[in-house]
Amino acid sequence: MEKSQYKTRMRTQRHKRLRSQISGTAARPRLAVYRSNTFVYAQLIDDEAGKTIAAVDSRKEKKGTGVEKAKAVGAAIAKKAADTKITEVVFDRGGFSYQGIVAALADAAREGGLKF
Repeated sequence: MEKSQYKTRMRTQRHKRLRSQISGTAARPRLAVYRSNTFVYAQLIDDEAGKTIAAVDSRKEKKGTGVEKAKAVGAAIAKKAADTKITEVVFDRGGFSYQGIVAALADAAREGGLKF
């Protein structure tokens, strides 16, 4: 097994463990974060209904570091949440370590008014 396959498998196992503990509702949706090598994605998900309430990504951002892109995504998802009258969320880091890009997105979302 290659190193990249191993890292992906371990991340998905961590994510499964996290998902067994957390779930989103309509009143308090799950803020799911995914980061690839180049982009950052964030979604507000209602797990009871199986629907995505809002989604933002960094694919339109051309310049900036990964942390800068993550801050922009965090601010944008907080704005979309405020538009739909959502103030509290459950944070789902997606099996990624809470540092760097994931932490920057979370901090920007908190600054935008989300509570978690």
